[in-house]
Amino acid sequence: MADKKEYEIQYLKGVGPKRAEVFAQAGITNYSDLILYFPTSYIDRNSVKSIQELSKIIKNENQFDFRNTKIQDIKFQTEYSLIGKIVKISEKEFGHHRKLLLLFISDGSGVNARIVFFNRIEYFKKSYQIDDWVMVNGYPESDQYFDVSFTHPEIEKIDIEESGLYRKGGILPKYRLPEIFVKSQITHKTLRKLIKEVIETKKVELQETLPDYLLQDLKLPKIENCIEALHFPTNKNELEKARFRVKFEESFLFQLTLLTKRKHQIKYEKGLIIEKNTTLVKSFYKHLPFELTQSQIQVLKDIFNDFKSQRPMNRLLQGDVGSGKTIVAIISMLAVIDAGYQVVFMAPTELLAEQHYNTLKKFLEPYSIKIELLVGGQKKKYRNEINEEISSGRAQIICGTHALFQSNIKFNKLAYVIIDEQHRFGVSQRAELIELAKQSYNELDVVPHILVMSATPIPRTLTMTIYGDLNVSVIKELPKNRKPIKTKVVFNQNRLKVYEFIKAEIAQGRQCYIVYPLVEKSEKIDYKAVIEHYEELKDSIFKDYRVGMLHGQLFSYEKDDAMQAFLNKELDILFATTVIEVGIDVPNATIMVIEDSERFGLSQLHQLRGRIGRGESQSYCFLFTKDYFQFQLKKTKIDPKERKAAIIRLKAMEETSDGFKISEIDLELRGPGDIMGTKQSGLPDFRYLDLVNDGEIISLSRTIASNIIATDPNLVSLENNILLITLKKYINKDKSFLGIA
Repeated sequence: MADKKEYEIQYLKGVGPKRAEVFAQAGITNYSDLILYFPTSYIDRNSVKSIQELSKIIKNENQFDFRNTKIQDIKFQTEYSLIGKIVKISEKEFGHHRKLLLLFISDGSGVNARIVFFNRIEYFKKSYQIDDWVMVNGYPESDQYFDVSFTHPEIEKIDIEESGLYRKGGILPKYRLPEIFVKSQITHKTLRKLIKEVIETKKVELQETLPDYLLQDLKLPKIENCIEALHFPTNKNELEKARFRVKFEESFLFQLTLLTKRKHQIKYEKGLIIEKNTTLVKSFYKHLPFELTQSQIQVLKDIFNDFKSQRPMNRLLQGDVGSGKTIVAIISMLAVIDAGYQVVFMAPTELLAEQHYNTLKKFLEPYSIKIELLVGGQKKKYRNEINEEISSGRAQIICGTHALFQSNIKFNKLAYVIIDEQHRFGVSQRAELIELAKQSYNELDVVPHILVMSATPIPRTLTMTIYGDLNVSVIKELPKNRKPIKTKVVFNQNRLKVYEFIKAEIAQGRQCYIVYPLVEKSEKIDYKAVIEHYEELKDSIFKDYRVGMLHGQLFSYEKDDAMQAFLNKELDILFATTVIEVGIDVPNATIMVIEDSERFGLSQLHQLRGRIGRGESQSYCFLFTKDYFQFQLKKTKIDPKERKAAIIRLKAMEETSDGFKISEIDLELRGPGDIMGTKQSGLPDFRYLDLVNDGEIISLSRTIASNIIATDPNLVSLENNILLITLKKYINKDKSFLGIA
């Protein structure tokens, strides 16, 4: 049997080898790790609500009329804390001989709270007795039996000393307690005690990480004061300053890293000079059947300024679905082709790559430009022919997917790479494509121009982090002939009215999508399925209409046939799943019906809605949902947090079509990792910074980092010596950048 590892932390009183193993699983092996295990939140007298206050808050939050409530009046799911005494403990049986434990809490406000435990009953029975004072944190609800009820909240006994501290207005830190801590009885109190010993006995040597001028200008506490204040704040002001410092420092060092990288690119990387008013550009622009918006014109100016800068362009182009990003991309491509270079247009799915290919073929048909499509699944002989076209330089534009990364593809003077929906690609793939482009020249220091496009609006805080090394352009206007899509949440009881409306629109020559969350009916999930309802409705409500079906389980040719038939107006209604989220533009489709809309994410709802409104006619989006959402949030088995999030999503869709407003709400509901996909986007794993709520800190850190790099790009000045050392540690993922020697 192998010997157990020895960890420094085991020599603290109250730890020992067994607990040291538990701490190690949470990444805490030494004293430095321990004091960097900062609290996640705090409880003080001013923030704790009485049980009576909570009962009123819950009633106001959980019951409202859907139609007469604005989204700004709906509070996001809120965690609440209370401190009280256990006055009663009871145990009940339910279901198949299962038990639950009930703790009843009083704080003298006249209303009691109930705590419900379904799991680990014996542990909680042993841990808590009547007359114990406890601190409770969680998401309270009310039901027919109790005004304030918590299910499996965080709960901790408060000893006499701490309850006295609380009564005097003291602040108690709360730490993240993973399940392994709970099972080993490592509590908030345990952590406070251990951390206090390490700090008081100075077991860790602290070194400053920020230069004096920054500490003075921003009135930041020194590192030793900061860490102590985070664990044991004496007042709220001291705590806020300490929290500001660690968040600022983490964001600041990240921004410095991005800006240093960009400075290196500007100094050492060579970009190809591309003229703007070329023959192809002037001809294409002259024959456009519509006027460009001011936003599109400004973005083109940004791109052509990059093209003539002698440095490789690295630009993010953001714009809602239908805002005209593709036309901007085409005009910039033509300038590159006129200069004698190749262009790659990369998409995350074969369907989208094919759409771009078809769009380019349509717009560029008069100009005899050779366009190729490279996707997975093409026959070897055909693939070899395409590769020959690419390597010879005859292929001027190559649309494709991940297949573009294959090692046997040799580009010929690839000067411009356009990446659509960048967040759907892995972090390293942009770099791989750049490397392939560099290899297409004799001079390996030539770097292609990069344009990253996104139809998923990204909140500014995320843009500054995920795309912090890119310049950003935004198309805010829709084309002049586009009308805003009218969106309405519809309760199931009113669906027949919508069906009649659909029939009336079809009679006017329009088309309709009906989208379902599932392909086939599931016994476990109570959501509508496309196959079942297609079969049902085509023989009943829509028996006199031409209907088709599209979902992910069809063969590729079946999907193509269905979309082509819809595009050719051979179908009136297309029953589909979210496979149409990224699909062919059908300007004649003016109606989008989304079934079980409460089940979809906000960004996905917005993307689906973007499939309509592509022509000049008025478009309509109907979001079907359960009848009970019309009145209140309760009376359902849905998790309370998800219940409230569903309501907010539906209200947001109904009240705004602004993708950037929607992205801000989505960020608050889901968090940055869920929106972008942490792995795909390269989103940093911030330990302290909150990308949802710390936008001002991110902006400030970005501004200060930019000013420092502008005046001292290599951080060689004496006053920035500390900063240079800290930055190197940060880049090398050395935790001592936070001041641990």
